[in-house]
Amino acid sequence: MSDGERWLDQDAGPLVRPYTVTRGRTRPSGPAFDMVAIVRAVAGARPVTGLGPEHLRVLRMCVEPMSVVDLASESGLSLGVVRVLLGDLRDQKLVTVRPPASISQLPEERLLREVIQGLQAL
Repeated sequence: MSDGERWLDQDAGPLVRPYTVTRGRTRPSGPAFDMVAIVRAVAGARPVTGLGPEHLRVLRMCVEPMSVVDLASESGLSLGVVRVLLGDLRDQKLVTVRPPASISQLPEERLLREVIQGLQAL
């Protein structure tokens, strides 16, 4: 039986539990990650040793900006696991995180209406 077969049950799926991937941690180090925060890999940054295959997979997925929830969905990992892995990657300065825009950062409705009217006038 190969290693790949040993850790996969055709009916049950992966046999490695999520807390094993995060070494028992349930929260990321540092500030928490909002589900819609945008994560991107730092260009030219080199991963150090000690990262697991899940870390490297998430890091490869972050080459293009992606939200935390999309990373979880596309990686097949739980949101909690992805947040812990991203915390590790952030600690090593391998990813940057842009929090979602707050209501105070969004343009006023008046300004948006003026832009629409200007575009319609063209």
